[in-house]
Amino acid sequence: MMRTIAKKELSPFEKYLDSLKFALYCTTHPLDGFWDLSHEKRGTYAAANTILFLAVLIRVLKLKYTSFIFITVNWERINILLYISSILLPLALFVVGNWGLTTLFEGKGRIGDIYKGVCYAMTPYVLVELPLMIISNGMTSDMAEFYSTLSSIVLIWCAFLIMAAMGQIHEFSFGKNILFIIFTLFAMLVMVFILMIFFSMITQGVAYFISLYKEILFRRI
Repeated sequence: MMRTIAKKELSPFEKYLDSLKFALYCTTHPLDGFWDLSHEKRGTYAAANTILFLAVLIRVLKLKYTSFIFITVNWERINILLYISSILLPLALFVVGNWGLTTLFEGKGRIGDIYKGVCYAMTPYVLVELPLMIISNGMTSDMAEFYSTLSSIVLIWCAFLIMAAMGQIHEFSFGKNILFIIFTLFAMLVMVFILMIFFSMITQGVAYFISLYKEILFRRI
């Protein structure tokens, strides 16, 4: 007599921890990991948001806690909100641009899958940059090349994981995936151009109504 063993249902917190741990698997097994992330629903928005939050937080902390030998910061010219926006805006443009293009050409990924894939691909940045930031304060100027090389490797690693994620999520071949990533980067530039025109028009419109209001007010006086 065969007995079926019921699979234990995970609590929301356990599911969150499991999906967060799964980011490590995606880092070392990108093809299988990102396939399961979207098609087997192994990833969660909570874990993706956590990785993104940590990546942004570490990026900001690096300004203050990395040794001055490797990073020189002029705090009078730094606006933290604008600095954070300079990180989040390209991510949002990439997600929207990639989703918009791939939707037109039989891409299988939803916008949520693309977002989770990009966030999970940032895992190496969180794992490496945090300890690198700490140990940088014990490094000498002779180790500057080691520091910059390791930082570059991390960024290249993250870029490779994003490429792998997009290929698996959309079920694209290697060549088609590279082509659409290039198109996505071009779409990001187009969206930035449109946003600049849009905000420029709004600024000019607001300035026009303010000047019109001042003129009416002046004539009444």
